[in-house]
Amino acid sequence: MLRPVDLGEVERLRGDLGDFVAEVFASLARKDQRRQGDCYLRGLMLDGWRKSIQPMAERLPDGNMQALQQFVSQSPWDHTLVLRKIAGKMTSALAPEAWVIDDTSFPKAGDQSVATSRQYCGALGKRSLCQVGVSVHAATDQASSPLSWRLFVPPDWDDSNDVRRRRTGLPPEIRHIEKWRLAIDALEELISWGLTPQVVVADAGYGQSAAFRHALRSRGLDYIVAVRGDETAHRHDTEPEAPAYGGAGRRTLPRYRTDSVALHELATTGGRRAFRQVTWRQGSRGAMRSRFRVLQVRPAGKIPRALAAADAGGGASWDGALPAETLLVEWPPGASAPTEYWLTSLPPDTAVRRLARLAKIRWRIEHDYREMKHGLGLDHFEGRTWRGWHHHITLVTAAHAFLTLRRLDPKVEAPA
Repeated sequence: MLRPVDLGEVERLRGDLGDFVAEVFASLARKDQRRQGDCYLRGLMLDGWRKSIQPMAERLPDGNMQALQQFVSQSPWDHTLVLRKIAGKMTSALAPEAWVIDDTSFPKAGDQSVATSRQYCGALGKRSLCQVGVSVHAATDQASSPLSWRLFVPPDWDDSNDVRRRRTGLPPEIRHIEKWRLAIDALEELISWGLTPQVVVADAGYGQSAAFRHALRSRGLDYIVAVRGDETAHRHDTEPEAPAYGGAGRRTLPRYRTDSVALHELATTGGRRAFRQVTWRQGSRGAMRSRFRVLQVRPAGKIPRALAAADAGGGASWDGALPAETLLVEWPPGASAPTEYWLTSLPPDTAVRRLARLAKIRWRIEHDYREMKHGLGLDHFEGRTWRGWHHHITLVTAAHAFLTLRRLDPKVEAPA
């Protein structure tokens, strides 16, 4: 667990932090910008309840509130170049097993901060005024690190004449895009940076979307994503059929002659005996184990049908077959029914232990969010402008990366 440090410890870290800043902020042309970046990271890592600019500046011997404010909110440095450096460095250090997609919310008291709207706020567990950031993380069971961020723009910010767009510096080309499309955009960016794609992991907020899974498949990206038990599918061995042609009129296209059923019905065929106990990792309180089952299914519905038909060229060229996906189901001991479902592009003969470990690896990202919010002030910045939000998020990501590297270094007694 990463933790904030006291002023003396921060001062002892300045040499190592200076080397880190010189590397990841190399794209910042001016020395004063890199100096303020170093100062801001020390402020984020330092003990203190609030990590907004004024209290951080007051805690640091060289803190200058005006200079820090200008650096974060107005200075025109490119946050993408900094994130690219961090992503490359952390990927090399972690050797990740998965790229995990998730999103986190930033509650707001008013609607003047960029992309703030009344929407579901996970931090509060209800609809409220908030910003939402979509992130992609490199993850292993031992550590993880954010690689890329996207700010979700709600539909009510799409009006080009909205004074809020001009006041917050929201670029004209930025419009509302579904969160899953933001995630795909972030994945494409990571690949364009030369990073090796990993298995994509996501919760049901993303996995439930057939279009999202199709977008991953069409890009050659493997995935394991959560879905609900009421998602419908056909058995893998069910085949579409077409009636014999009578010689008049248009031929009837092939289709499934049996109804699709809910995943929870397919999963429970055969009862508990079809599930077997699997240990997927060692936790702080011992072995993490549960009972799992793997089977193949063909997810059904209008969207999967439309996507499959489009892939085949549409019309009479489609044989009616829906793509097969592997279904992983968890039925914990003591539970009256299965509790968790995941669809994956990985083959059904993949080791169940590996499937379970990848499906469960999202816990690392919830851990990231807690550390960055509670210890590094991820949600303390007002984030009123487009530029300021991205700069602050990038600086918090850099602080988290620096502390993670120290925690993983066996030669260092890290502040962890």
